[in-house]
Amino acid sequence: METTQVRSDTGMAQTALIAANGLSAGYVGKAIWTDVTFSFGKGEFVAVIGPNGAGKTTLFRLLLGLQRPLAGSIEIFGEPPSRGNPRIGYIPQTHTIDTDTNIECLELVRLGRSGTHWGLNPFQHHDREAAFVALRATGAEDLAHQRLGALSGGELQRVFLAEALVSDPDILLLDEPLSNLDIRRETELLHLINDVVRNRGVTALLIAHNINPLLPHLNKVMYVANGRMATGAPSHVLTSESLTRLYGVQVEVLKDPHGNVAIIGVEEHHGDVP
Repeated sequence: METTQVRSDTGMAQTALIAANGLSAGYVGKAIWTDVTFSFGKGEFVAVIGPNGAGKTTLFRLLLGLQRPLAGSIEIFGEPPSRGNPRIGYIPQTHTIDTDTNIECLELVRLGRSGTHWGLNPFQHHDREAAFVALRATGAEDLAHQRLGALSGGELQRVFLAEALVSDPDILLLDEPLSNLDIRRETELLHLINDVVRNRGVTALLIAHNINPLLPHLNKVMYVANGRMATGAPSHVLTSESLTRLYGVQVEVLKDPHGNVAIIGVEEHHGDVP
């Protein structure tokens, strides 16, 4: 089988875990974006940004095998995506958790490994051990026997990250995990994700609206807008020239002395200069 080669931070070629060629996505009679090509290798941290409705979550649906391309090809681990792949950890945009939810954090994380096997089963002991290890890795071990409904937003995101990690995945797909977190919790969660990427060699794709908190950690940015994508190093994508080409209208990218960016000339700004 033919594989795609990408360049690591050291400049060495490596086999792509995710590769798309001439990919178009959307629904019958309506394409969201068309003819995009990209690849991501092992241990890359990628921010996926762009306006609402641009097709960021659609990309995740393709990678999870929940949606088929309109045209072109997409491969993950050298094969077309398939549902329920344990090598992919996923945090969806919305979890339905309310204050009446009585399930313990440990049980939720365990189910991330064992699926829907409630109660006694031959692998339950090993699954519980793996769940404790995942909670420990995200600094949430002390939450193991807490009810999900009693947790704060920052605590929930740590538990959800543990749930995504419990199967020891090679790829993490994180759909807006920073939403509704204050600056402190946002920073803590980003450091956790970055540690996972660097220490475990996991490839992480994270959808976000504000690029600035992610910039110190990123290898690549995928900017989705106007039915197209621009993908590459942040210094190549987050420029006036690059985004002007993407949008087809004049866009200005401003940077402050700390490296934060503001994008001027489009409906939504994905970075705010303090």
